[in-house]
Amino acid sequence: MATVKFTKEHEWIRVEGSVGTVGITDYAQQQLGDVVYVELPEKGTAVTQGGQAAVVESVKAASEIYAPVGGEVTEANAALAETPATVNEDATGKGWFFKIKIANPKELDALMDEAGYAAFIRGLG
Repeated sequence: MATVKFTKEHEWIRVEGSVGTVGITDYAQQQLGDVVYVELPEKGTAVTQGGQAAVVESVKAASEIYAPVGGEVTEANAALAETPATVNEDATGKGWFFKIKIANPKELDALMDEAGYAAFIRGLG
């Protein structure tokens, strides 16, 4: 079964084995508004925990997407280049950004679980 963790920068990572799928949360896409462009990392790119990995642009702003954990990008969601609005339609499903081979699973311990993230965004209101 997949484990999902969240960052304070509103990224999520769904972990299955040693690979994590990364995207932005529904809260983040709502704050951004209509997504019009996504810049994704190339396969093989090394990322560090908290380091910039991608960019998302909306009608309101451009935002960096940070890697929840360090590792190597194994795949980018090429479909987002054609239809970036998928991020708005299905942020935690088809709107994923990239997959990463996790270098150090212990880095996941620094992230929030779903209940912790829900409490975190309630505190932002």
